[in-house]
Amino acid sequence: MDVVTSPKHNVPMKSAEIIAEEESPKHNVETACAKTLEESNVEEIKTVETRDEDVYPKPIVETEDIIDEMESIDIHNEDKTVSLECETQQDKMLSPSNDDNDEHDSESSHDSKDDVDEDETMDGKEKPKPDSPDSNPSTSAWTEKAAAIKNFVRLKSEVAVHTVMRRLSGRMNDENGVYDARDDATKSVESPKTEGKSSIWNPLSYLKMMQNDAVDKVEVKNVEEAELETVVMKGRIILYTRLGCEACRECRLYLHGKRLRYVEINIDIYPSRKQDLEKIGGSSSSDVPKVFFNEELVGGLKEIKELDESGELDEKIKHLIDEASPREAPLPPFSGEDDASSKGHVDELALIVRKMKRCIVKDRFYKLRKFKNCFSGSDAVDFLSSDQCLERDEAIEVARKLASQLFFQHVLEENLFEDGNHLYRFLDDDHVVSSQCHNIPRGIIEIKPRPIAEIASRLRLLYRAILEAYTSPDGKHVDYRSIHGSEEFARYLRIIQELHRVQLVDMSREEKLAFFINLYNMMAIHAILVWGHPAGPLERTKMFGEFKYVIGGYTYSLSAIQHGIIRGNQRQPYHLAKPFNEKDKRSMVALPYAEPLSHFAMVCGTRSGPPLRCFSPGEIDKELMEATRDFLRGGGLLVDLSSKVAYISKIFNWYAVDFGNGEKSVLKHASTYLEPQISEALLDVLVDTQFRVVYQTYDWGLNH
Repeated sequence: MDVVTSPKHNVPMKSAEIIAEEESPKHNVETACAKTLEESNVEEIKTVETRDEDVYPKPIVETEDIIDEMESIDIHNEDKTVSLECETQQDKMLSPSNDDNDEHDSESSHDSKDDVDEDETMDGKEKPKPDSPDSNPSTSAWTEKAAAIKNFVRLKSEVAVHTVMRRLSGRMNDENGVYDARDDATKSVESPKTEGKSSIWNPLSYLKMMQNDAVDKVEVKNVEEAELETVVMKGRIILYTRLGCEACRECRLYLHGKRLRYVEINIDIYPSRKQDLEKIGGSSSSDVPKVFFNEELVGGLKEIKELDESGELDEKIKHLIDEASPREAPLPPFSGEDDASSKGHVDELALIVRKMKRCIVKDRFYKLRKFKNCFSGSDAVDFLSSDQCLERDEAIEVARKLASQLFFQHVLEENLFEDGNHLYRFLDDDHVVSSQCHNIPRGIIEIKPRPIAEIASRLRLLYRAILEAYTSPDGKHVDYRSIHGSEEFARYLRIIQELHRVQLVDMSREEKLAFFINLYNMMAIHAILVWGHPAGPLERTKMFGEFKYVIGGYTYSLSAIQHGIIRGNQRQPYHLAKPFNEKDKRSMVALPYAEPLSHFAMVCGTRSGPPLRCFSPGEIDKELMEATRDFLRGGGLLVDLSSKVAYISKIFNWYAVDFGNGEKSVLKHASTYLEPQISEALLDVLVDTQFRVVYQTYDWGLNH
């Protein structure tokens, strides 16, 4: 049995001949039309379906959705008229005046016509001549109706096939599949039979235009990405800069515009390179920026622009593409260069601890609980007495000194150190520290711990260098990929390893505020580089709560730094408990009260967050006011005086308790940082009328 697939319902159909045998005479007219239609179009439909199966896997598409989409498309009105006339003609042919001979003549005349005649009959441009076999009015009418029905079914089948292709194309594009929609759309719309002829309106043409627009947008995006790709070179470009140099910033932007990859050497971070620069370029070469193309000193920004205008810059870039860097060329910074983290006096206590860990650490039971990787106070005293040749009292004092230097602590934080059955654990053996903290060194650091002020100064200097080298001028967009592979970030990882044994209690309010704001921003960048940007609220909660550093012997997450220290141990939004309880020793580090302006200084990599800045203890209050002013004037607060509406950042909604009670107090607090004219007008209106506050939608997208 010949089987044809129905384009609308995708189910097998019987051929016209079988239907003619099974149907009653009342349906023979429809059989004649269907027979001609299937004979002329079954190969075309199969060809389209075969081509689709070759290109795509068989999709799982809801049949009802496709039917609804096809039925929503308005087919030409002529087809509707044809269907009505067809029913009328059926009634006439079923009357006694018409016999089987007339019906047979209609079928034979219809089979003898070629495809061109069918198209001409469909368009209504030519009519059969009076002496032709089709001069019979009933036969001629049925020929026209059969061609019209053929066209109707062809359009329906193409819509069905194209709908499946379009939906599958959308899914493949979501999965980054390679697919050219325009080729298949063109093949399905254009038919060799209709070339050069005027045809009725085709609904596929609209779908084709929509697909072409989508493909064009993808091509434009690919072109833009190709334009942003850096030039691949065998050679090397070295850029010498220093902190706070405006000319250096312009030189970076110029090299970025030329899509030239370079290695930046900041002479404030690498002071030894300043001497090398003077030897290569002369005594006056300490002025930066200075650009080297391999071993050749090109000069500063002015010289590069002159080369670009004269056309010589393209020749030098071509030379960099083809030629590798010789030995005479300046080298990029190597690991540990001018880094104080690996330099200093040896800590004798660290050497003692290293030997202790190998001898007394094991799993033990204490108060009906099992504690892993710990030791008892008596075992520590016995080891110190034997290894250091000390009396027991002297060994206890040495053990307490080790505990005060944050090498180990009580498993339940009950005491500093006592001789007996109390259990203690080394800091890096703690499960939370080893699994969630990302600044624990591998092994014991043998260098004596430095004061927190010195570590904070080095971190601040490095933070400024990273901001200038790897962020946009406004500070909101960060080149995370370049940061991850840079020597500056590797140095940052070495510096934060020194934080696990620092003392934080003696820090002043200004020192503590500047240090923890800068550390929070770099810690957020570190979290994004390690875990990636959080996609949803659950991922954000995990990043803020589980990405931790060990600072002063205790673990601090991003949330603990923001809400526990900087906000003075205040509850974070949608939480019932404070970060630190009364027995938590970290509460001793918390600031005495919340710092509301810090919300416009801490950045967690979002587009709606404030720009990145570096803060110093000496001018922390001034810098916080500048950061708040720039954020609010840059779109954080928009005032419509005519309609009495204020569009304000979502930050004021989350932390309203830090800015005052009620929306009116929040607006008064925020208005002081706007332009003077807007601020005065807003304050005057707030006295008599009530403003409606609309909180802006917070964009959690990555600011890369």
